[in-house]
Amino acid sequence: MSQDKHIERAFDLAKSQYAELGVDVDQAMKKLATVPVSMHCWQGDDVGGFETAGAELSGGGIQATGNYPGKARTIDELRMDIEQALTMIPGKHRLNLHASYLDNGGSFVDRDAIDVTHFQSWIDWAKANGLGMDFNGTYFSHAKAADGFTLSHADKGIRDFWIEHGILCRKIGAEMGRQLGTPTVTNVWVPDGYKDMPIDRFGPRERLADSLDKVFAAQIDPKVHLDAVESKLFGIGAESCTVGSHEFYMGYAISRQKVLCLDAGHFHPTEVISEKISSALMFLPELLLHVSRPVRWDSDHVVILSDELQAIAQELVRSAQLNRVHIGLDFFDASINRVAAWVIGTRSMLKALLMALLEPTAQLKDFEAAGDYTSRLAMLEELKTLPFGAVWDTYCVKAGVPAGRAWLAQVKDYEAKVLSTRV
Repeated sequence: MSQDKHIERAFDLAKSQYAELGVDVDQAMKKLATVPVSMHCWQGDDVGGFETAGAELSGGGIQATGNYPGKARTIDELRMDIEQALTMIPGKHRLNLHASYLDNGGSFVDRDAIDVTHFQSWIDWAKANGLGMDFNGTYFSHAKAADGFTLSHADKGIRDFWIEHGILCRKIGAEMGRQLGTPTVTNVWVPDGYKDMPIDRFGPRERLADSLDKVFAAQIDPKVHLDAVESKLFGIGAESCTVGSHEFYMGYAISRQKVLCLDAGHFHPTEVISEKISSALMFLPELLLHVSRPVRWDSDHVVILSDELQAIAQELVRSAQLNRVHIGLDFFDASINRVAAWVIGTRSMLKALLMALLEPTAQLKDFEAAGDYTSRLAMLEELKTLPFGAVWDTYCVKAGVPAGRAWLAQVKDYEAKVLSTRV
């Protein structure tokens, strides 16, 4: 029996099993096809960017580990790698770009002088590939962030430099949204904080709030652009006080009605963002998720189909709030094939969403409302052994991408023909 026939037969059996629970498999796949994932550019070159030749990530308590061969060294190589990854990922998605990935034509442009011309080639490339775009100010790996402070810096001149960077990033993000016909989410994350115990915590937070207000002063049509702010528990060099804490940004986002970014790696190891989603959406217009996999700290491991990833997807689907949440990925693993990392992480996110869409949500809610927690738990456990894989394989086939592990052979072939030549 051919692989296609095997997949078709397995799907028919799976479809009938889900139908017995009142789940419309075709409708679940149709819904999944409408959910874009914003795939981050920085996995492809270990967060180096293209401001200067041979740029390396530094500062902000984040680092890429490993030295797997084949890292993208130029914009063209990075785009080629992203295109290759997308051939193995079902659906239509987005690219999440950092400001440090500008196309400056080989001439250095500082971050308070960037404009849309430095990103027009990215916009044109995204349009040609049917991608929406999201954007991020780059507040690390810069001389004016060397002491660990940017928007909350005590020096007004340095604050003003980063405020201008933020203002320009919003303009660039808005132009991306206009040209691509889909709103760009422009995210603000800063590494500001103290290694050891500070005396004054209020002052830096007061300065950060004031700086953000200046960055966001100009009104931009939400049909083309959305502002997001991202918190963090700590970073290397900012262990004792991170100015942009969860409490700070939750309060800021609510008071200014901005999009709040919840990064799965930015909380205490015992915290999970799946439990924060419903609470935050009670008071905020929208959320941005940076889906990562922390291992003991914000280590940005490649996303896998973990319990927490499934819980995130379940919360989005069960609450019927997918339309208010922007899903982005944020990991950078240099110890494995970088294209494979994108494929594994993005496919895992989509698998988790499909699993959630295949739940008999209405029936589970009925059990809960009736106080029948026994049936609720029993049903949740039975769902774990239903043939989800057959539905996923069919979804991939219908989308024209490899089913099962067939994508890995394509990655290995690309590595042999392309990545191995980068020395």
